[in-house]
Amino acid sequence: MTSTLDAPGIPAPEALPALRRRTTAVLVCSQILGGLGVPIGIALAPMLATEVSGTEALSGLAPTASVAGTALLSLPLAALMTSRGRRPGLVLAYLIGALGAGLVVLAAVIDSFPLLLLGMAGFGAGSSANLQARFAAADLAEPERRGRAISLVIWATTIGSVLGPNISAPTSRAFSGTSIPEAAGPFLFAAVIFAVTGLVVAVLLRPDPLLTARALAPQEDHSAQSRSLRAGVAAVAASPMARLALVTVAAAHTVMVSIMVMTPVDLGHHGADLQLVGLVISGHIAGMYALSPLMGWLADRFGRLSVIGLAVGLLCCAALLAGTAGPAHGQTAAGLFLLGLGWSAGLVAGSALLTDSVPQPARAAVQGLSDLTMNTAAGIGGAVAGLIVARASYGWLNLIGVCVLLPPAALALRRAIKKA
Repeated sequence: MTSTLDAPGIPAPEALPALRRRTTAVLVCSQILGGLGVPIGIALAPMLATEVSGTEALSGLAPTASVAGTALLSLPLAALMTSRGRRPGLVLAYLIGALGAGLVVLAAVIDSFPLLLLGMAGFGAGSSANLQARFAAADLAEPERRGRAISLVIWATTIGSVLGPNISAPTSRAFSGTSIPEAAGPFLFAAVIFAVTGLVVAVLLRPDPLLTARALAPQEDHSAQSRSLRAGVAAVAASPMARLALVTVAAAHTVMVSIMVMTPVDLGHHGADLQLVGLVISGHIAGMYALSPLMGWLADRFGRLSVIGLAVGLLCCAALLAGTAGPAHGQTAAGLFLLGLGWSAGLVAGSALLTDSVPQPARAAVQGLSDLTMNTAAGIGGAVAGLIVARASYGWLNLIGVCVLLPPAALALRRAIKKA
């Protein structure tokens, strides 16, 4: 029997297309499963925080803790992936997410707000795994198809993410009459989903895409020093396009998270029930993921800068619609859909541009730095969002979101002018 390997860990050229398809299929499967769990926290964390803390002013801290957990785990996971590959990092992230979801349930049962925040921080690891999977898809992709490779894995989250919030209501009712509060019940479901997703990745994501990509580029310097966080920071500092990508992803994610986490609260102020909140969040998540292949195609066909400009425009329109909706729930839903669409454009184009702009050995470190930056910024934004809504209004929150988009808009315009 003829081997498909030229050397251990180095696929033969004719084996690469099949390996790309297999890797993508496993990542798509993991995104579908993981997508069932993550939106539960998005839809229910603010409400559960209000119940446990007894005040709406702290409602933004629970989703913020999740985003903070995602940020804090970004660099350790990047370091693990840099040294051992994508698979161990993704598996560990999903297991931490499962543990965090379990702690959220326990916190709701014993009515402990600090434990709830700790659990939500661990729960954020599930989001970290889903985000890192997009870079795993780019490891083996051809440069001219990198945007589409990233977007396909992001798209796969659509199925689970749209179903997730709508499973919340029936899952909550399943715990009626037990010691587990209804708003906490879906987190128990999420814990099981994350554990299963980790198992799927552990068993099927072989060979590891990052380690294989390194084996395919033996001419690169793959020493520990070239893969370090310091090397990643230096690579970003040396590349204007990498800096633009970093700012774009951070700004788009911050605006999306800040507006999204307070939308259920605003809807509640205007008489929306849990089912309507779930539908609005489902529409938002559909915007985030369903059209991502289109964003990937546009980024590959017309360039990363064009799609970054599109992202800024969509996010500004979203803020305008949502911020002026008031009791018009349909307008809020339209705004949240565009908010997700703008995030998708920014994330796909920014991630592809970031990967394009740095050397292969430094990519894992740079990608970890990117996720740290975007989630730290979004965590701060989510925490401040609750205070803004409590002290001013949801409309003011959306206006401030537009201001956050000015830096990437200016940088993208500057690079486009220079390129022309």
